[in-house]
Amino acid sequence: MKLKKIIYISLGCIGVGLGAVGAVVPLLPAFPFLLLAAFCFAKSSEKLHNWFTGTKLYKNNLESYIKGKGMTWKTKIRVMATVTLLMSIGFILMHRVPVGRIILAGVWVFHIIYFAFIVKTIEKGRITA
Repeated sequence: MKLKKIIYISLGCIGVGLGAVGAVVPLLPAFPFLLLAAFCFAKSSEKLHNWFTGTKLYKNNLESYIKGKGMTWKTKIRVMATVTLLMSIGFILMHRVPVGRIILAGVWVFHIIYFAFIVKTIEKGRITA
């Protein structure tokens, strides 16, 4: 049981680190890493989870989504553009692997549909409301 907790804490710290870098570097998406950190901290330590949910990084990037309120269009577009760019690189590099390209294209289409139509869109002024 203790090993599981250590693994969750380690993954949470890695998620926070990469999420912080992703919040500054446009090529690296912050959202999935911060979501990983929130999940891992919730599973491992109430103290770490409370700390993380109190950070500005969490509040600016993840809080409205976690609470079921949704995301602003700006955030959605940033996430979709980053994933599209990164998946395009993989798609180009798989020019000799047609099955890989098909799978990657399917994941990309699901990703676009999910963020464009399933995740609620909120106005920028309503994030904290």
